[in-house]
Amino acid sequence: MHIRIDRSAKATLAEQIRLGVLAAIGSGALAPGARLPSWIALAAQLGVARGTVKTAYERLADEQAIVSSRPGGTRVAEHPAGAGRAVPAPEADAAPALYQHLLAAPGIFQMGVPARDGFPTSLLARLRAQAARAEVAAPALYPDPRGEMELRREIAAHLALARGIECRPSQIFITAGFAGALGTVLGVLGAEGREAWMENPGFFQSRKALELARLVPVPIPVDEEGLDVFHGMEYAPDAALALVTPGQQAPLGVTLSLKRRIALLAWAARTGAWIVEDDYLGELQLNRRAAPALASLDRSGRVIHIGSFSKTISPALRLGFIVAPAALVTRITEAALCFGSAPGPAVQQAIAQFMREGHYMRHLRRMKRIYSARSQALQAAWERKGYRVHIGGLAAVVLLPEGVPDVSVARHALAKGLAPSPLSPWFSPGTAAESGLLLGVATVTERQLPAACRQLHQMIGSSDASADPR
Repeated sequence: MHIRIDRSAKATLAEQIRLGVLAAIGSGALAPGARLPSWIALAAQLGVARGTVKTAYERLADEQAIVSSRPGGTRVAEHPAGAGRAVPAPEADAAPALYQHLLAAPGIFQMGVPARDGFPTSLLARLRAQAARAEVAAPALYPDPRGEMELRREIAAHLALARGIECRPSQIFITAGFAGALGTVLGVLGAEGREAWMENPGFFQSRKALELARLVPVPIPVDEEGLDVFHGMEYAPDAALALVTPGQQAPLGVTLSLKRRIALLAWAARTGAWIVEDDYLGELQLNRRAAPALASLDRSGRVIHIGSFSKTISPALRLGFIVAPAALVTRITEAALCFGSAPGPAVQQAIAQFMREGHYMRHLRRMKRIYSARSQALQAAWERKGYRVHIGGLAAVVLLPEGVPDVSVARHALAKGLAPSPLSPWFSPGTAAESGLLLGVATVTERQLPAACRQLHQMIGSSDASADPR
């Protein structure tokens, strides 16, 4: 409830309060049964005399808009009179169609979320409960907006071991997931109006983030060696940055070749461009040991490494991080101090302990075994049905017959409890897009697989009965 007091207005202060309460009830901000502040508390909040609020409340009670009782306090009437018709805000909570995957309920084949079976739920719940109790018991201080030092140390140690990155904890900044990290980086770089290389196909949310930061995304093709760096140098040699997923390209899953890594780093060093490395599934390589991070080869300080725990632990943590090159540490520190969005200390401390005690590495090894078995079964199931399919990271990329609209198939599947993602939105607007489905490996068990594949295959067939799936 927000009431504005205007002492220069003709209406009395009591009348302004009465109208303010009625407006809050009419808009739905105060629902039936909602408790109002006491007239003493509201008077202190608005800076008016207690009698003024008391008068306003008495008039509202006379109008049957509110009711008062000694044990229950002052509340909005169940059917308030005089409040006018509540004006709902239709579509106010509806996200654009492109982002529905972020708000969707759990579904078979859903991408972007890890498997829940095999996850050490009880262990992590215990660690989080301990950390929450410690947080409440600690002195009331502002947390470090750069992130808790314990977690930053653990991430630095883990990156040195698993991703080949040598960095100090002072170079690591904890953020609200990958999105928070990317937003911070784009804000710090201040490259408005300049071009940015964007993989094609590539993560549409990252492409939109570039546009919101007022950069001009330039689609760069992806082939079996990853981003075509030489195409980028020919068509956008003066770009301010390149946004890449070199470990496992999103969504195709290819690893950026060593030849192109070297060429990309040389281009950035020569032109002063920045490379934003989205370490998408970097350490969840299912078929072989994960390739070192691109940042591990950087000798010119041009790579900004971004990682998160969304795919390895849970997106609900909203826990990501930036590894900043030395030249950007001061600027990102200032951005964190002013705009920092790191999650609360308790979740950071819990994950730090989870890593420190070795649980994280054991968890990754266990999940890689589970995902590997599921990806093989998923690929075999669709190949038996005659589809072209390959595993791209933690998703099976199933190419659809010509003329079958992947967006429509995905929308119909969602109504049946299946949550495949269409491939075509991953391509930049104005470029040739392939029709296909991305089937998340983590969210389908071996038991669910046959029926889910059969049901989705039938939907594809009904979309174009004449199409040959081969």
